[in-house]
Amino acid sequence: MQLTERAWRIREKIIQMVGAAGSGHPGGSLSATEIVTALYFHIMKHDPKNPEWPERDRFVLCKGHAAPVLYAALAEAGYFDPAELNTLRKFGSILQGHPDRKRTPGVEVSTGSLGQGLSIANGLALAAKLNGEKHRIFALLGDGEIQEGQVWEAAMTAAHRGLDNLVAYIDNNNLQIDGDVREVKGLTNIPARWEAFGWHVQEIDGHDLAAIIAATEKALAVTGQPSVIVCRTIKGKGVDFMEGQADWHGKAPNAEQLAEALRQLQRRGK
Repeated sequence: MQLTERAWRIREKIIQMVGAAGSGHPGGSLSATEIVTALYFHIMKHDPKNPEWPERDRFVLCKGHAAPVLYAALAEAGYFDPAELNTLRKFGSILQGHPDRKRTPGVEVSTGSLGQGLSIANGLALAAKLNGEKHRIFALLGDGEIQEGQVWEAAMTAAHRGLDNLVAYIDNNNLQIDGDVREVKGLTNIPARWEAFGWHVQEIDGHDLAAIIAATEKALAVTGQPSVIVCRTIKGKGVDFMEGQADWHGKAPNAEQLAEALRQLQRRGK
């Protein structure tokens, strides 16, 4: 199956599970779909039949509220039965509202408190270096999330430690729950900020699978410093009434909206 088709299938799963749950975060899950698709189906070394394989690459979903895109990818990859997706956020489900390493096969880190994920990714990357291990660490942050001070402490640490086995992606869809990130906290010129903290920086179209793969390959060839890929994305990508709308940050579609969203995604995925 081609990556593009995978991405649209994952989008359908996101909408279906959030609709079934009656709650969740569709907007930022849809904006990150190509990034997660490229990682799980082209870039990362991992084994759904052996989730604890020591040589696997590690993925940290720093913006843990976008759990639907991670769960959809894990189900698509074969970590668990896709039927589990319809239990999202239900009592006793293996798929809680934020990733839980103890419950969900394939989840590396329990996340949800914004700003902490990159610090954890640093620890994983530093441990790999100290142990002489060759796996890589990939972390996905939201642009609203990088308003958190701990992110910049972690950015400084990663550069100081020369963590060249760490690649971070910024889902730069310009929207957070309170509105435009640039109006909420003046978040402008994101690439320059990371460069100032000592990171190797690239900026790409975050919905272009080929660009994501090429930028990641370039990042993995960098030595002596961590890499960040700032991905220009659209919140709610793929569903016209969700695209570019902060209101869909954390709201589930009703039955009519669910049917329309799936109709659009199925048409666009052909």
